[in-house]
Amino acid sequence: MEDSADQTRKAIDEIYKTESRRILATLIRLLGDFDVAEDAMHDAFAAATEQWSVEGIPSNPRAWIVSAARFKAIDGMRRHAKFDLSLDQAADRLEADTIDPAEQIDKNIEDDELRLIFTCCHPALSPDARIALTLREVCDLTTEEIAHAFLTTPVTLAQRIVRAKAKIRAARIPYEVPSQSELPERLEAVLHVIYLVFNEGYSASSGDVLTRADLSGEAIRLGRLLTQLLPEPEVIGLLALMLLQESRRVARTSSDGDLILLEDQDRSLWDKRQIAEGVALVERAFSSNRVGPYSVQAAIAAVHAEASAPDATDWKEIVELYDVLLRMQASPVIELNRAVAVAMCDGPKSGLDLIDAILARGELSNYHLVYSARAELCRRLGEKAEAKISYEKALALAQQGPERKFLERKLKDLEGKNN
Repeated sequence: MEDSADQTRKAIDEIYKTESRRILATLIRLLGDFDVAEDAMHDAFAAATEQWSVEGIPSNPRAWIVSAARFKAIDGMRRHAKFDLSLDQAADRLEADTIDPAEQIDKNIEDDELRLIFTCCHPALSPDARIALTLREVCDLTTEEIAHAFLTTPVTLAQRIVRAKAKIRAARIPYEVPSQSELPERLEAVLHVIYLVFNEGYSASSGDVLTRADLSGEAIRLGRLLTQLLPEPEVIGLLALMLLQESRRVARTSSDGDLILLEDQDRSLWDKRQIAEGVALVERAFSSNRVGPYSVQAAIAAVHAEASAPDATDWKEIVELYDVLLRMQASPVIELNRAVAVAMCDGPKSGLDLIDAILARGELSNYHLVYSARAELCRRLGEKAEAKISYEKALALAQQGPERKFLERKLKDLEGKNN
């Protein structure tokens, strides 16, 4: 049986998991510095571990942490003031603020999160820095996870984040939600960041689990906030895309955590509420006549979501939507997805020719999914030796546990049929 100290520690861990990013956003507003806010937050959580075990968990834990972190930041500034007089002045300003953050936190929490997002995505920062900083500070991804998304090293990524914070500090970038007139030009980077967060949650880049519901849920929550703030077609389209993809989460893995492909999923497990909301949002986005890439991707997801069975999927419409998407946003990954749709529409040989053309250009050679798709089409054509080579290449590149198990199983099945 757990003692009260263990129960308190578990409660604190859960509060950190669910609330730390919101708390950090508020602390950055109050303290004016990313690193000071982060250090103060961790100090406050450490204090909570000690005090709550004795005094019990307060009625508003989030407000308690914010207040404790603010006082700890002031104490830290006082201690270091003899080396830097500006810290003493900063501590004076914080102490002079008589408004108790505990009274304001629940009212300002959404604004604080949006302030943090738009600060991290400020035009003064490079595009890569905006994305990296937001993934780290808003969503608490590790530098390793972000580095994988950027195809770079954790050390390089960490340096990028440090430089971004220094730029914000040196340039005195305001911690605020942009004005209505500035919002559209700032929106593209924010949408990109949110979609990267969703993708990491929907299909984790590495590790032993296929998905991370906390990250995809966070991305959807941020998408809803942005839809309320700026209901532009692409904001609506991105939210629709995330909801439609998220609707399949439960059906994407077996009870053992193994990957299940779209065509093999139990469609009765798909979340009908999310599908209905996503489809309605797609229709809303398309009614504007200002359709962008996220809206088109959402329309593709809607075609899949509305098909009652794999053979009822309108693959011709999906190919046509990919054609539209490629005109908007040329990309070898989009070409790969289109090739798979062509294979479903016109046969595996047609899709395989398109995939081989992508690889012949030297593109996607380090992308495991291109070899996985190629292997499957070769298998369908009876080209078992080629399928084996491509499955092996996919396996060598895959970093996610469930995907590796899936590819190993495919290879085993293929070898079994050869015997």
